[in-house]
Amino acid sequence: MTEVKCPLCECVYTYELDDQFVCCECDHKFDPNAKEEKESKVLVVKDCNGTILTDGDSVTIIKTLKVKGANADLKVGMKVKNIRLKDSDHNIDCRLEGFGAISLKSEFVKKN
Repeated sequence: MTEVKCPLCECVYTYELDDQFVCCECDHKFDPNAKEEKESKVLVVKDCNGTILTDGDSVTIIKTLKVKGANADLKVGMKVKNIRLKDSDHNIDCRLEGFGAISLKSEFVKKN
């Protein structure tokens, strides 16, 4: 049996359901014989544990992070509410009290 990857998140954990395949991670249903679905690609961002994040989620910082130009660091355990996802290296936009608008990498946060 050949391995069928999800066209959205490229996860290898897919299963066949009727005439389609379903991704276990992002729950995307797709036909592996259809043309590429890249134009309808959905942004998939995962936290440090591999949990998929969505806009509006709350996360916790898992590592002390130094912030350029700021007098203080982001401490372990700091909670961040109402995140927004974007397609870049720092893929989480948020607003923190005492820091203002800031961008974070999803590998340094975990979903609450």
